[in-house]
Amino acid sequence: MLLLSRSLLSRSLLAASLARLPIRAAHTMSVSISSAFDGGNIEFVGQDAQVVQLRIRPDPYTELEKKQHMQWFAFRATLDHAADITYEIGNADKASYPNAWPGSQVVASTDRKNWQRVSSTRYDKESGKLSWEWTHTGTTVDRSVFFAYFDLYSYERHLDLVARCATASNAPNLKVGSLGQTLDGREIDVISVGTGSLQAWVIHRQHPGESQAAFYAEGLLVRLLGLDSQGVVDGLVSKLLLDYTFHVVPCMNPDGAVRGYLRVNAAGANLNREWANTGEYVAPTIVRSPEVFHTLAAMERTGVDAFVDVHGDEGLPFTFFSGSEGLNVWGTRLERLHGAFMGAYSRANPDMQPKFGYAATPKGEANLAICSNLVGERFNCLAGTLEMPFKDNAGNPAALSSFNGHRCARLGASLLDALSYVAPQLRGVEEPTFALPDDVYVLPVEEKAEVDAFLAANPKKMACRQ
Repeated sequence: MLLLSRSLLSRSLLAASLARLPIRAAHTMSVSISSAFDGGNIEFVGQDAQVVQLRIRPDPYTELEKKQHMQWFAFRATLDHAADITYEIGNADKASYPNAWPGSQVVASTDRKNWQRVSSTRYDKESGKLSWEWTHTGTTVDRSVFFAYFDLYSYERHLDLVARCATASNAPNLKVGSLGQTLDGREIDVISVGTGSLQAWVIHRQHPGESQAAFYAEGLLVRLLGLDSQGVVDGLVSKLLLDYTFHVVPCMNPDGAVRGYLRVNAAGANLNREWANTGEYVAPTIVRSPEVFHTLAAMERTGVDAFVDVHGDEGLPFTFFSGSEGLNVWGTRLERLHGAFMGAYSRANPDMQPKFGYAATPKGEANLAICSNLVGERFNCLAGTLEMPFKDNAGNPAALSSFNGHRCARLGASLLDALSYVAPQLRGVEEPTFALPDDVYVLPVEEKAEVDAFLAANPKKMACRQ
């Protein structure tokens, strides 16, 4: 009886104690943070009142660059009640490109399909923190919210895309296969299609944290194979498949993508620095960079007449095509092909523009360990690195939505217009001639002062863009 009385007394005291706690205070520690999913990357540090403190998990150390890269992040926040929460990444200043944070906006989604930019995103240079506010409503719809550096594109979606490609029975000379395996045992998928003599290679996502490239690949393959139209393709594609044989690698670095890395593969190798030997190391190798080893071997077998390596860029708020100006083979022919390619691409899609991009490397000084440089030099062909922004695209201020995965996919589809335009003069013409004024080569500009001046003169209507 005495034990029962003590038990009842303890319960009464506990109930009274809990009753005195403010309801909001009882909820302050209930935000659950998880990155245990495909492409996830974040570490939970702690929570102070309504502020959730986080840090980005670095990539493995890369011997080539003597550092651990980091910038990509993606995580899930689960909250079972209404609250205004501030999310704060405390090591943003240690990122690979800290100067890229100003102007960046986190993206958010409750269904992992539709993403919106978070306008409250801000970077405080003094504290080195990236932060944003989010109002959780407490409803079932937004009980879990995903936040990321850019729209997520999962490995499962990649596998679904490859499987869809295999069903395109009307596509001429279609082959869906593997170039080899990654270090984690994933296939390096390649889709080849077309009967033409011109060999076009398009590879994507060497850097796993650049998910824009995966959306681009999907848009390209959907149009090329008629995946959304029961195998029926438009007239331009029908003609293109007679001129070209395409080889599309939708994801060069699936291991890094699944692991949530920014720049490296499972061995800690930056694939876009593994395309040629340097004074410090031999590359590519089957041990450190099989993704590059197998892809380059396949290119040697087919030859290359046009090449595009698809990436995302942290700093510049533009889509652009970085060319081969630094190659020994650069001259009138490649300059004119590059100009016409960019002119046609810009006409086909307003998200592409020729003016802003990486400053051109002086002729003969290109780093051949970089993919597009090696391919352009080895095959004396039109080659370049296509970059899409993590930031909103300032080059297309008239767009009704912010730059997202859907627009990346449309850029992938529009690549075919540009390749169609230059096809007749890709080979066998020493001095190609193109008639339109915007086919002229434009020397790209990267200087911050010019970029800032352009942004000031062309303000975006951000309030209505999600």
